[in-house]
Amino acid sequence: PSADDLAEEMEDVDFEDEGADEPDAEAWDSEDDEGVEDGMEAQDDSEVTFSLHSASVFCVSLDPKTNTLAVTGGEDDKAFVWHVSDGELLFECSGHKDSVTCAGFSHDSVFVATGDMSGLIKVWRVDAKAEVWSFEVGDLEWMEWHPQAHVLLAGTADGNTWMWKIPSGDCKTFQGPACPATCGRILPDGKRAVVGYEDGTMRIWDLKQGTSLHVLKGQDGHQDPLTCVASNQDGSLIMTGSVDCHAKLVNSATGKVVCVFKMETVAPKAPIGEGEEAESNSVESLGFCNVMPLAAVGYLDGTLAIYDLSTQSLRHKCQHESGIVQLLWEESSAVVYTCSLDGAVRLWDARSGKMISEYRGHSAEILDFAVNKDASIVVTTSGDHQAKVFCVQRPDR
Repeated sequence: PSADDLAEEMEDVDFEDEGADEPDAEAWDSEDDEGVEDGMEAQDDSEVTFSLHSASVFCVSLDPKTNTLAVTGGEDDKAFVWHVSDGELLFECSGHKDSVTCAGFSHDSVFVATGDMSGLIKVWRVDAKAEVWSFEVGDLEWMEWHPQAHVLLAGTADGNTWMWKIPSGDCKTFQGPACPATCGRILPDGKRAVVGYEDGTMRIWDLKQGTSLHVLKGQDGHQDPLTCVASNQDGSLIMTGSVDCHAKLVNSATGKVVCVFKMETVAPKAPIGEGEEAESNSVESLGFCNVMPLAAVGYLDGTLAIYDLSTQSLRHKCQHESGIVQLLWEESSAVVYTCSLDGAVRLWDARSGKMISEYRGHSAEILDFAVNKDASIVVTTSGDHQAKVFCVQRPDR
């Protein structure tokens, strides 16, 4: 048998059986992972393991309406919608030909969109488990649903940002500079979007007019590609993060930079011989707290920085052993979650800077995660081909 035949056989053994029979799945998991990295896979704090992917799982989203469904996309060119309670498959989003790097539900959980690296985007109607729309763009960088409407936004490597009405497919494009639109976010008012680009610039777009309201470039922009953008709850403040290790706070109405948060460990411009160290760090994720004037910035060197927005100063530095991949704030408290390259999810109290708890179970780095509305569960995806559901609810919070 060829390698392909063997691979297919493996898939049959591995995954079909596991989905059908939960107890066996557990046994299989632990055997499978024993030899991987002893220290890493000593404990599994998860409640549910979803194992239908056959390669790294890149992205996860929860359905906003009920928080009972997850969608995951992976390097195996597959995306699945499944039940968070037991890991049971609802349906497969089939037909992708490249790694599925973006996946998310519409604001009312009616639709789910999946996008692969080559730029094929598909939208499925969840109740019918059926594809209702698809479109091919250039290489896909990011994708996001509108917070109040069946409208999908996506950024591509040619610098364009696309906007479609779903399922009619009416389309608008916003032309950025001739370099990738690396990150983007629709602001809470639903009328504007902020997009970051590889050349260090950031634009705020008027979605209705299709015009650029503000452009940050040169000194106001970043020196290196943007990696992430976020806005606070009312959309008055935007934060941008970059490979240059700076996080900039921007007034969304004026487009002016309010302040710049720099990690003091990084020399502003290292002489050429020492460049490597400065370059190995970057801002990977950031976000605003809803209940206090705080923002969190996660760095590739493992630093979680909590900044006080009212004094524009560093409040806490929470050190991780390895790089932070993503962070998320709890919706109604000053608790921030991080996932990192060491395969753990950690909860931090942003007021004290202390770690509240830590959850392990993956035998490789966590690549993405999502927290449900009442902050009782976290769903993670990993390079170990699995997605896991962790119960994080604590009686005292």
